[in-house]
Amino acid sequence: MKTIYSLVIVCAAIIMIGCEDFLDRPPLTNLNDETAWNTEENVRLYANKYYTSFFPGYGAGWSTSGAALMGYRFSDDVFQLGNQGNFGRQVPNSGIWSMSLVRSINIMIDRVENKMQDVLSQEAYNHWMGIGRFFRGLEYASLVRAYGDVPYYDHVVSDIDLDDLYKPRTPRDEVMDAVYDDLKFALENVRRSDGDQYVNRYVVAGFASRAALQEGSWQKYYYGNNERAKKFFELAEEAAAFLINSGKYNISSEFRALFTSDNLAGNDEVVFYRHYDPAVNVLHAIASYNNLSESVAFGPTTDLIKSFICVDGQAWQNSTLSNAEDFTLDSMLQTRDPRLEATFYDHPSIQNRASYWYINKFLPRSVAKSVEAGNAPPPEFTSNKNEIDYPVFRYSEALLNWIEAKAELETLGAGSVTQGDIDQSINSIRSRPLAPEAIELGVQKTAPMNLALLPDDPNRDPDVPALLWEIRRERRMEFAFEYGRFADLERWSKLEYMDTDKNEDLLSGGWVNFPSELPSELVPGNEGEIAVITKDHEVVIYDGSNGDQMKGFYQSTETGDRLPFLDIPNVNPYLSPVGKTQMDDYESKGYKLEQTQGWPQN
Repeated sequence: MKTIYSLVIVCAAIIMIGCEDFLDRPPLTNLNDETAWNTEENVRLYANKYYTSFFPGYGAGWSTSGAALMGYRFSDDVFQLGNQGNFGRQVPNSGIWSMSLVRSINIMIDRVENKMQDVLSQEAYNHWMGIGRFFRGLEYASLVRAYGDVPYYDHVVSDIDLDDLYKPRTPRDEVMDAVYDDLKFALENVRRSDGDQYVNRYVVAGFASRAALQEGSWQKYYYGNNERAKKFFELAEEAAAFLINSGKYNISSEFRALFTSDNLAGNDEVVFYRHYDPAVNVLHAIASYNNLSESVAFGPTTDLIKSFICVDGQAWQNSTLSNAEDFTLDSMLQTRDPRLEATFYDHPSIQNRASYWYINKFLPRSVAKSVEAGNAPPPEFTSNKNEIDYPVFRYSEALLNWIEAKAELETLGAGSVTQGDIDQSINSIRSRPLAPEAIELGVQKTAPMNLALLPDDPNRDPDVPALLWEIRRERRMEFAFEYGRFADLERWSKLEYMDTDKNEDLLSGGWVNFPSELPSELVPGNEGEIAVITKDHEVVIYDGSNGDQMKGFYQSTETGDRLPFLDIPNVNPYLSPVGKTQMDDYESKGYKLEQTQGWPQN
């Protein structure tokens, strides 16, 4: 069966919205706004176009916007050779939110409501209204995350109603209350099953838990509004619990297999996935960026590497393991959570010029070993010919969203977290199967989390309770190089973690013992170019005579810091400004568009 992602849908050709044909009679072979809304299949076709917008997966072709790995390189998990990516520091001349997707979704909702009540059964009507409101809720949650207050539209705007077109920003809380209502409606009305690869109530629940957790955290940490935080944390808990209580899902796959399968159908750890099919030329390029044949100029930060928990369940600083302070990759594979082995190649590689630890999360181990033996990667792991599926929403996220929401509610005096909750969520994830190749390397499962004996991490923020700190650590290990880390830092009000002036571990990568692991790099051409940071934070730059001292966290002398972005007047890194052009456009029509909170108003 061709999946919905394989369908090429050109909306203008299928449903002519807001256009007048010069012919008096509508064409018999094409659908227009007068003839399209007469079957359930037509509304399904209309809704299909939203899938790639909301669920990009690995992207398509060479496009990697919003895709795993390439679309998420701006956080404290990743650094790049050269200067680091910077936060915006001034209002742009152009650029603003786009309401085109909101308008398109509102058209769908309007037509289903006003043209299809006599066409659809009550069940089908409720389902498609739920699908429309689900997409609208997701889009507004995304807009609010970026801009705060935004104009809210729950109807199709007339292009001649200037008061509506140029309406002022709607307060964030009002917008998010509407998002809350949309998601609740979808949770109650979208079908539990609607065919393979189509949004169902379980998919709705997963994304509702994500959006609600985002808003609950934002309300608590950015605005300090605990009542509103409680409202959204409860929705996050409710939505995630729907998945958990369904009994449909389980942590059953070894970790890397989730990202390297050419068919995720039937995997009970995957709530929703994007399928790629060479038969219809729907392919991507993400695996080509970690195929061990291509050189990359970005990699994991030392900060991320140090965050992986030891297999005894402790932070490395207070682990009982004898070699917990040995950061060589061979040692860390045996002493750290299995997700480390599943995320990186098993020894340092010169193909990662930034960090020397090569990201392999999206490449089968068999392909890595074949390339290591001197073979070229198979064609399907080169160029934009990649075929592996992407798990758009995984059951593990539902578990981690659920336990975080419960822990946050506990801090607000609304409920408590029990050891049973930890066992059902974090410990379930930690007990996932190990790959045979990982076992051969000495990888072990991480000990279960004990609520009464949480790690005493010396790096823990004093304002973050130990339980929440460990939940956040689990998220970081689970979602590295995927959706989540930057969004998490935003919602926790912790973008300070990306300040390279305050954290030197953001500008170095993996531990490398050059004399034993990469002696070929100790050559005259690398004098003054490569350096290491020792455990005592001493910088050792290779000068041609000190090769025996080149043991530490690798740092290229070309690596530069990130420009300051905190505590700068009229610069708010948590929200994006609107462009001057758009503000001028409002003014030219006799209206006023307020600038984003924290940015200059003129």
